Amino acid sequence: MVEVDGVPMSALVAAVPRPRAVVLALHGGAVSPAYFDAPGHPRLSLLRTGAALGFTVVALARPGYGASAPHAERVARAERRVDLAYGAVHALLGPAPRGAGLFVLAHSVGSELAVRMAARGNGDGLLGLEMSGTGRRHHDRAAALLGPGDGNRDRLPPAGSIRHLIWGPEHLYPDGTIGHPALRSAAPAYEGGVVAGWNSDLPELAARVRVPVRYTLAEHETVWRPGRAALEEVAALFTAAPRVAVDEQAGGGHNLSLGFAAAAYHWKALAFAEECAAAADETSGGAPDGTT
Repeated sequence: MVEVDGVPMSALVAAVPRPRAVVLALHGGAVSPAYFDAPGHPRLSLLRTGAALGFTVVALARPGYGASAPHAERVARAERRVDLAYGAVHALLGPAPRGAGLFVLAHSVGSELAVRMAARGNGDGLLGLEMSGTGRRHHDRAAALLGPGDGNRDRLPPAGSIRHLIWGPEHLYPDGTIGHPALRSAAPAYEGGVVAGWNSDLPELAARVRVPVRYTLAEHETVWRPGRAALEEVAALFTAAPRVAVDEQAGGGHNLSLGFAAAAYHWKALAFAEECAAAADETSGGAPDGTT
């Protein structure tokens, strides 16, 4: 745990001595950073896979989660959360090398913070962005429970229906993963506003992103509308990005980093991070072994 501007921040960190780059992983709503460590299934862990491939991986408890949960009201403002995320990486790693720079990988609601970090500019050494489990239009099943995706709803969804929505189809996940106690976390109150504003905030933020972007939807995504048209709709928003890649992850469900498809997804996302690092090396003249 570290303190950033008076706010305690926590994370799971898998550090290597000479990293190719640093991967900052931002979890989704009502879940802990253990989302990126696949409890009981190390082969599916982003932290372990990333470290094995030479990346330092920081799975941050987003502001309002983990150690900062008691300070949720103080971290609700968007710009404050961006500052805390960048500051937490700096404090957690201290003088340790960063390699080519920082790559952000985000899931679901965590994509909001990730896009805001990328939209602020590249003064923070940002290499690129990967996001999954998000979109512009809800899947038909989700729309019936949550509304069309614009944050408007006139009723609460039935008890248990959200769990079925975000964890379906259940055969995509190893036994014991769904409902694992290490994954559960209360969501801060401000997150309701984040969800409500996402459909209008994303186009404005995406247009300001000037680093490479990769956007992934799971083949069996049930919260957001899947398919090629949905991928291209979001990709088209990143008008200033030098490169935008899209992918449909075969065999994946909404919680991509916890299912049987997690290993394949992580390898592809980290390959994109490597491409971003290589591009940074070409620009700066840095060495490909993690030194600068």
